[in-house]
Amino acid sequence: MHTLRQDIPAGLVVFLVALPLCLGIAQASGLPPFVGLLTGVIGGLLVTAFSPSRFAVSGPAAGLVTIVVAAMATLGSFSAFLTALVLAGLLQCLLGVLRAGRFISLVPGSVIKGMLAAIGILLIMQQIPVALGIVDEQAWGALLQGEAQLSPTALTVAGVGLALLWLWGTPLIKKVSLLRWIPGPLVVVVVGCLATLAGNRLFPELAGTLPRISLPAFDSLAALMSELETPDWMAWRNPAVWGVAVTLALVASLETLLSQEALKKLRPQNPPPSPNKEMVAQGIGNLTAGLLGAMPVTAVIVRSSVNVSAGAQSKFSILLHGVLLLLCGLWFSDLLNSIPLASLAAVLLHTGYKLATPRLFIEQFRMGAQQYVPFLTTIGAIVVFGMLSGIALGIAMQVLFSIWKSHRNALQLTRYDDHYVLRIQQNLTFMHNPHLQGLLETIPENSVVIAEHDNVAYMDPDVKALLQAFGENADKRGIRLSQWPVAVK
Repeated sequence: MHTLRQDIPAGLVVFLVALPLCLGIAQASGLPPFVGLLTGVIGGLLVTAFSPSRFAVSGPAAGLVTIVVAAMATLGSFSAFLTALVLAGLLQCLLGVLRAGRFISLVPGSVIKGMLAAIGILLIMQQIPVALGIVDEQAWGALLQGEAQLSPTALTVAGVGLALLWLWGTPLIKKVSLLRWIPGPLVVVVVGCLATLAGNRLFPELAGTLPRISLPAFDSLAALMSELETPDWMAWRNPAVWGVAVTLALVASLETLLSQEALKKLRPQNPPPSPNKEMVAQGIGNLTAGLLGAMPVTAVIVRSSVNVSAGAQSKFSILLHGVLLLLCGLWFSDLLNSIPLASLAAVLLHTGYKLATPRLFIEQFRMGAQQYVPFLTTIGAIVVFGMLSGIALGIAMQVLFSIWKSHRNALQLTRYDDHYVLRIQQNLTFMHNPHLQGLLETIPENSVVIAEHDNVAYMDPDVKALLQAFGENADKRGIRLSQWPVAVK
């Protein structure tokens, strides 16, 4: 109880950051805003209760928006998607029990950064029409054909929102202690609400051109229960449901574990939270989310870092933010219904830009082809083929580059006048034969060849045969061998 003085203000700040994100992510996913609040409540209360981390905040994540949208289109209904979400939660629990959390280190950094950048690009593409006042599912088709009805009011609100978010990241605002503690997304939402209220009174003819949040009002427990959708249990026989479940389980686990790794650098815990226990906690959250009709849950680094920077000392701040989201959804729907979708679009556009910032692309290009080729492959494959296929192709490309680099560095031939030093710097397999043969063919007649192979413990029989054949032919060419790694008959 002695930490309440720090935890209560931190919980309020996290709530103010989470509220517009929960609403916006649900809206971007094509789901009722109440679903986003419900997901935030499940993440804030249930997942927190099981999580080993004192500071990680869970809830709906912008990174899963594109997966939800694609899955809904593939499965054809929200109830079928909920079945996939239940299965994903079970898979996450299984992964945690099997201690699969340690395998996060096997995912290359280039692929992880490519995944985040692809999510940002897809998020921006999805929210541009909303910022223009177009909420039709075929918005991009209408835009490209010139048939879309743009809303100057929505564009203005979104533009002002983006300008405020940019301003809130400048040193000018950060120097003012009071403004520094007010979340930028909350400012955007408040300004959007004021624009709605002023527009309704001063320009009622423009009110219909500014789409807004639509939350139901709950006057009884029965009204609340009627809004909750249940899974379609017969959908488990559809193979596509299992594909979505695997994608959700892997991507949600990946984002959670990445958030946990980032959080360790912001606020170390001793002992560090177990990634396997965290996956079980997230699995329980997603299992419950599927049963209650919510969205996928994952640990979110933005809200978690806000929680830490606000001075949280225990889980109480996260639990408080979950309670406030619940109260807001139950009794303050009228107030939330004045939030324009364009304001939420500005928040998500800014989030997408931070995920796919040009600086990230520049950094990857400066690190060379071994980094930027898998990075770009991951982005392109996710945009074209989907999340799971994109990650798999990105990893495959990174593996190919690593093998190629390993092969190039395994053997080195250096010339000193008529002396050649063949350095064998690692164990050799048959896959090194083409490179080795190419190097040996460059050695001219009447030379001295010195082999350095102190660090080599193994060579494939095919490699030994190639070296032996060169050695047997060396005398005929006037080549003298020194420290040759295989015996010459």
